[in-house]
Amino acid sequence: MPEPELLADADEAAEDAVYSALRAYNIDRFGPSDQKPLQIVLRDGEGNVIGGLTGETARGWLFVKLLYVPEACRGRGLATRLLALAEEEARKRGCTGMQIDTMNPDALRLYRRYGFEIAGTLGALKGGHTLTWLANRIDGAQS
Repeated sequence: MPEPELLADADEAAEDAVYSALRAYNIDRFGPSDQKPLQIVLRDGEGNVIGGLTGETARGWLFVKLLYVPEACRGRGLATRLLALAEEEARKRGCTGMQIDTMNPDALRLYRRYGFEIAGTLGALKGGHTLTWLANRIDGAQS
């Protein structure tokens, strides 16, 4: 029987091995996931990536992993444009909804204005913060 081993540092190869095993298990149990990455970037004048949105579509949903707009670019509607582009691509891929999470109260207000509904929260994080998961049905159905 294998013994659990706590690693002192992150081990990318170990994470890849666990991910591969879990993915194979899930595909065997639930069928193919049609998982596909989605990236929309913001570039500065020299072509460097300075922000954007990353995530993946799978099983009919867009899972937004990261959304970042640099401080100097905020207040110009870029986050809303990133979400709209992501939603448009998700629709093309046959998705029925989008999911995102945040600890940032400003981002939470933005996501709620965009149409996301709170799906769950985890409060009492260190510093008194709350993590909020949100979902937005893009097919017109009720959550």
